Amino acid sequence: MRGHWMIGLPLVLAACGGDASPAKTATRATDGVAMAVVDTMIVGTTEATGLASPMESSTLSTRLMASVVDVLVLEGAKVQQGQVLVRLDLRDLAAKRQQAQAGLADVEAQRQLALVSATRLRAMYADSAAPKASLDAAEAGLARAEAGVRAAKAALAELDAVASYGEIRAPFAGVVSRRFVDPGAFVAPGAPMLTVDRLGDLRISVTVPVAGVAGLTPGRTVIAVIEGDTATAKIEGVARESGGTYAVNAVVRNADGRFRGGSSAALRLPGTERRALLIPTAALRQEGDLHSVLRRTAQGDLMTVVRVGTAIGDRTEVLGGLTAADSVVVPAVAGRP
Repeated sequence: MRGHWMIGLPLVLAACGGDASPAKTATRATDGVAMAVVDTMIVGTTEATGLASPMESSTLSTRLMASVVDVLVLEGAKVQQGQVLVRLDLRDLAAKRQQAQAGLADVEAQRQLALVSATRLRAMYADSAAPKASLDAAEAGLARAEAGVRAAKAALAELDAVASYGEIRAPFAGVVSRRFVDPGAFVAPGAPMLTVDRLGDLRISVTVPVAGVAGLTPGRTVIAVIEGDTATAKIEGVARESGGTYAVNAVVRNADGRFRGGSSAALRLPGTERRALLIPTAALRQEGDLHSVLRRTAQGDLMTVVRVGTAIGDRTEVLGGLTAADSVVVPAVAGRP
């Protein structure tokens, strides 16, 4: 049984009456164009929910054990690649570097002295004024001195490399999504300090049963819904997970920053082909959660409650309230018949 009533009766009658109240006297045909309900085959969709995540997200930490001196950004701040975000207390390293520089100066002096000695003994040995053993000892001393210089320089370079961990920099342009430390905090190696998300495209990951991945190939486009807004997503890949389920990843272009990373999202994935009744979306009337149409009959136009499904282009699927033999009235638009 279909819900229908005379035009002008409150819609609440149908809402309270469930499927329908009996047909009453229909009014004359209203303005508008009668269009037949289309009985056709469509590809059904299933909606799988997940999260829209940044394509890249990095949680920054350090290899040092030190106090935090400065945290130069707040959550939500946009940062550029290479920008300094956190500074650590490096006074210990500075002292060690001075010691290393002094050690380097010492071994360089020793190498210079060894070079002079070796040069002199080479000349004396050439004039047969010095034994071969003395020359060999001088050459060995020079080699040890040069090795000492190389070791001192390497130690100094290592200190410089370690000191670079005292400044935490943005690995790429993005936005600070989490801040874990404040100035004065003492951090250990590997402790998280900030999370930076790359701005731009988002990746939506959902989990579906094996039956839901048929036909999902990389590059195929599907509809994504992010916080209520729809967008086009491109399938990035499908991977098997435990329990007979599959992870489906799809990428949504977001160059304008329309969507935020971490938002709830869903993918409308194609299902199997099925029969459906479609009507022009323009024929639908809505009052609250109640949808209705004007159904054209021989007696006139009857307001009829319908249960609607998804919109497909400029048409909407009707799940109940109409048959394939019905016609609905599309209201006339001002200036058009």
